[in-house]
Amino acid sequence: MTEQNKTRPRNRVNIRRVGVISTLIGFFLFLLGADPGFMGLDRSEAIGFVQVSVFTFGLLLICLGGTFSLGSLWPDNWKSIAADIGLRLAWTGFVIAMASGMADVFGLGTRPITTTTTFFGYWQARGVLAGEIVMATGFLMMIPFRKPQPPPDDGEIEAEKG
Repeated sequence: MTEQNKTRPRNRVNIRRVGVISTLIGFFLFLLGADPGFMGLDRSEAIGFVQVSVFTFGLLLICLGGTFSLGSLWPDNWKSIAADIGLRLAWTGFVIAMASGMADVFGLGTRPITTTTTFFGYWQARGVLAGEIVMATGFLMMIPFRKPQPPPDDGEIEAEKG
């Protein structure tokens, strides 16, 4: 076993740990932004820009952590097609959730742009929930349910043919 092969599994474990820690911090920030009263913090009547920004940043960390930790379960430079689609689907779900949550900030929400306060309404909450569902579906597609086997090398294919 070469020196490079000895360090490779350790690096995957470290990547997995960073991913799980990032996901847990993101989940904590998501909860903090979604319901600060749950953490014992003062909460206003409406959900404002700071709260939406905090839970959106929490979703970003969850998506990053999930990408790192689930990506480290696959062999080097190889993933199934479903895992590749799942990766793109997870990040698409984050974009849907971010665009829905920040709709008033971007000028797409239910309030006119001239209003000084942002508003997190019913449709925005549904959009964030839809983005989270898409994100979770993508993460489920990234899980290797069987031990992944890398594809055969070109030399092995030629040997089987000849």
